[in-house]
Amino acid sequence: MAILKIARMGHPVLAHVAQKVADPTSADIKRLVADMIDTMQDANGAGLAAPQVHVPLRVVVFQAPEDRNDPGLAEEERFDYSAPLTVLINPEIEIVEQAAEGGWEGCLSVPEMRGWVERAAHIRYRGYDLDGQLIQRTARGFHARVVQHECDHLDGVLYVQRMKDFGKFLFESEAHHWMRREEG
Repeated sequence: MAILKIARMGHPVLAHVAQKVADPTSADIKRLVADMIDTMQDANGAGLAAPQVHVPLRVVVFQAPEDRNDPGLAEEERFDYSAPLTVLINPEIEIVEQAAEGGWEGCLSVPEMRGWVERAAHIRYRGYDLDGQLIQRTARGFHARVVQHECDHLDGVLYVQRMKDFGKFLFESEAHHWMRREEG
């Protein structure tokens, strides 16, 4: 297992559509996924897509660990355990309800920043695991948000490109000022 270098905003690998994986069960994909999980956990991330580690393949890993405590997350997002550690290969997303909800997002490729992003509140997703078995789930809240965020990476989209109000783009270290302003 290895900690991989994370591509940052501006690197070309983050701007292109990733390629489908021919064999989800291959040794190379299993090694990549193990390294991605180590990298995500080392960086305290909720998710990671293969393009973020310079591999242009349609592979994502994500989780909603119960000890996650990011500034700006709503209470229901902070303690949403409905996203276990998951590997999705060649994922697809279907929006179940068009209603969107806003939430603060961060990204390992846009370090130390947060932005307010509107996303579908209720989705269905599917993809393959490392054994080639189909995974199908529905998701809401943080679970739905993290899946959409990571799958955006596979299409060359960063959360910043989904933002509508750049007045809600801030450094993580300054989030407490924003929260105080919103409460007062």
